[in-house]
Amino acid sequence: MYKVGVDVGGTFTDVLLVDMENSKFFTSKVPSTPEDSSQGVLNGIIKACQLAGADLSEIEAVTHGTTVATNAILTGRGAKVGLIATKGYGQVLQIARSYVPGGLGGWLYYQKTPPLAPLDCSIEVDERMGADGSVVRELNESQLREALTSFDGKGIEAITICLINSFTNDQHEKRVRDIVAEVMPDIPTSISSEVIPELQEYERTVTTVANSYVRPEVSKYISNLQTEFDKRMNGASLSILRSDGGLATATSAMDFPVYMLMSGPAGGVSGAIWVGEQAGINNIITFDMGGTSTDVALIENGQALVRRDTTVGDVTVRASALDVRSIGAGGGSIAHVPELTRALRVGPESAGAQPGPAAYNKGGEEPTVTDANVVLGYLPQQQKLGGDMDIRKDLAEQAVQKVADALGLGLHEAAEGIVKIVNEKMFGAVRLVSVEKGYDPRDFSLMAFGGAGPLHANALGALTQSWPVIIPPGPGILCAYGDATTRLRNEASKSIIVNMGNADHEKLLAEFNALETTASEGLLSSDSNETSGLDKDHLQTQHEIDVRYSGQGLVLTIPVSMQDIQSGNFDQIANDFDDLHEQLFTFRIDGEKEFVNLRAIVLGPPSQLELSETTGRSDATVDDAKVMDHEIFHNGAMHAAKVYERAKLEPGHIVYGPAVITEMDATSVVFPDHKAEVDSRRNLLLSPTA
Repeated sequence: MYKVGVDVGGTFTDVLLVDMENSKFFTSKVPSTPEDSSQGVLNGIIKACQLAGADLSEIEAVTHGTTVATNAILTGRGAKVGLIATKGYGQVLQIARSYVPGGLGGWLYYQKTPPLAPLDCSIEVDERMGADGSVVRELNESQLREALTSFDGKGIEAITICLINSFTNDQHEKRVRDIVAEVMPDIPTSISSEVIPELQEYERTVTTVANSYVRPEVSKYISNLQTEFDKRMNGASLSILRSDGGLATATSAMDFPVYMLMSGPAGGVSGAIWVGEQAGINNIITFDMGGTSTDVALIENGQALVRRDTTVGDVTVRASALDVRSIGAGGGSIAHVPELTRALRVGPESAGAQPGPAAYNKGGEEPTVTDANVVLGYLPQQQKLGGDMDIRKDLAEQAVQKVADALGLGLHEAAEGIVKIVNEKMFGAVRLVSVEKGYDPRDFSLMAFGGAGPLHANALGALTQSWPVIIPPGPGILCAYGDATTRLRNEASKSIIVNMGNADHEKLLAEFNALETTASEGLLSSDSNETSGLDKDHLQTQHEIDVRYSGQGLVLTIPVSMQDIQSGNFDQIANDFDDLHEQLFTFRIDGEKEFVNLRAIVLGPPSQLELSETTGRSDATVDDAKVMDHEIFHNGAMHAAKVYERAKLEPGHIVYGPAVITEMDATSVVFPDHKAEVDSRRNLLLSPTA
C-alpha cells in the first residue's frame, strides 16, 4: 500500500508517494493549476504512480497541504456571511481593534478592508450571558426568528453565531444554531464556542466569521477531491495539514477551515523537523523559497515556535499556527527599475506559474530572480525543472538585459544585483524569526528547501552565519515530505482567568482532563483511515497555559507538566514565563501573574518513515558524479566551476566550490571557498572551507 503527501504551491504542485512496505519514496513535480488546484493534485499523483509502477487503487491515504482557505481570503472569494450577535454587539467587527499597519505614518495611506461579515448582514438577538456563565437574560426566540427574516434575499451563504460570554456557557449559541437550522436548513453555521471558546469578543468573532467565510470554498474543494479519490483510489482517506503543523481529518478541515489558513507553509516546517530528527540536528532556521514567496521559521530543540494569532492579508484570527514569516520573494519575483528613483526593485510582484519566468519559455518576458540565476550560471541550461521542463538561457538574458540597460550595467552585474537584493530581503525575514525573538542565528543551522531555496542557500548561510546549511534530499518537495510524515493533531482550549497565587490546582487538573477528553474525542470521532484502529492509548497529550502579568493584556504561552499542576507547585511555570518575557522584551516584572487560557493538545502516533541511512558505494568517487565543466558569475567575476549530479554523490563525498549540484526538483550552488559534504542520510551540508 502507498501513502501520498501533496503540497500545492503557486508555481508547482509537489507529490511524494511512499511505499509503506519498504519505505521507498517516489516524487513528482507538475505545474500548479490555479484555476482548479485539485487538477494539479491529481496530475501529480498520477505521475508519481507512473514512476513507481503503482496503481491509483493501491493508495491508502493522502495528506495535503492546501492554500484554498488562504486564497479565499486574499482574493475575496469567500462566502457572504451573516453574523448573529448579542443585542448591542452587532458592530463588533466594525469597531475592531485600533491597529493601523504600516508604522507611524501608516494612517496616511491605510485603506481599511471591509469586514468579512457586512453590517447589513448582521443581526442582534435579545439574550445575555454573564461572565461567570450565568444566564442574565433568557434567549428571546420569537425575536430571533423575526430577525432572521432580514437575511431573506441577501444571498447569505454561511452563518456565524457569536454571543457575548458564550465561552463560559454555550447554551444560547447552540439553541440559536438549532433555530437557524430550522429556518435556513441548507446554510453552514459556525458557533464561536466550538471554533474558539476563549475570551475577547472581537477576536472570537472575527475568527468564527473567518471560519464561515472560507467554509463553503474549502468544503467544496475537499469534497470534490475526496469524490475523485473514491472513484480512482478505492476510497483513499484525505487528511489536511493544519496551520500548527498537525493533521486534521477531512471532516474536521471542512468544519473548522480557519485552522488551515497557514496549511501550505506549515508543511515545509514539518518536513524540516522530520529531516532534522533523522540528521540529529534539532536547532534549525527553515528557509523555504518557492516561485512566488519565501517562508522562514525557527525550530528549537526539535519544536517549531507556535504563535496564537494567524494573519492573512488584513485579517488576523485567533488560531494556533507555526510562526512562519512570509515575504513576496521567490524565483518568479519580477525585477524592475522605476523611472522616478532609478533604483533596482525586486518583487513582490511575481510571474507566477503562468506565464512564469522568461527562461520557462511559456510567454513570460519580465526579468525574474530565476532568470537572473540562469544568467549567472547558477541554474544551468541543461537542468530540466521537474525532470522535463527545458530552460532557455537566451530568453533569460533578453529579460535581464532590460534591467542592465536601465541601470547602465553589464548583463552579469545586473543579474547579480537582482539576486543580492532578494537575498537581503530573505535575510530580513530570517531576522524576524530569530534576532527579534531573542535568538542568535549563529546558534542554528539553516535548512534550505523549496524549488529555489538551494540556489540561494550558500548566500543566506553567509549572511546568517548559520552553519552548516542543510539541503535535504528532494528539497523541492520537502513540503510534501512534511505533509506525509506529520502527525494527527487536535486541541481544545478554555478561558479561566485566575491569579496564579490563588489558583486551585484540583480545579485546573479537572479542566485540563475535560479539555483532553474533548480534543481526543474530536480526533477519534472520524471514520478516516488515519484514525481507524486508534484509541486514547495511542495518543500523546501536551498541555499549555497562557500567562500574563496581572493587569496586562499581553499573554505568553507556557508549556506545563501535569506533575506541576497535580502538586500545585506553579514556581516552574512562573519562572518559564519570566524567562520568556525577558527573552522577548529584555525585562521581567516582580509582580503577580495570572492564568488566562488552558489548552490541551492531542497528537496521534508519530510517523514511522525514515530517511534510509547508508554508507554508500565504497568504489564511488566525486568525479563519478561530474556532469560537465561550467562557469558561474560570483562577486563580480567569472569562475570555472563543475556541475554534479546529486543522485551519484555518496555519503562522505565532499564537493568543493565553485560548483553546481543538480537534481530533479532543485539546484544547489556551492560558492568559492565553500564545500558541500554528503552525510549518512544523503543531506548536503554546506560550510566554509576555512
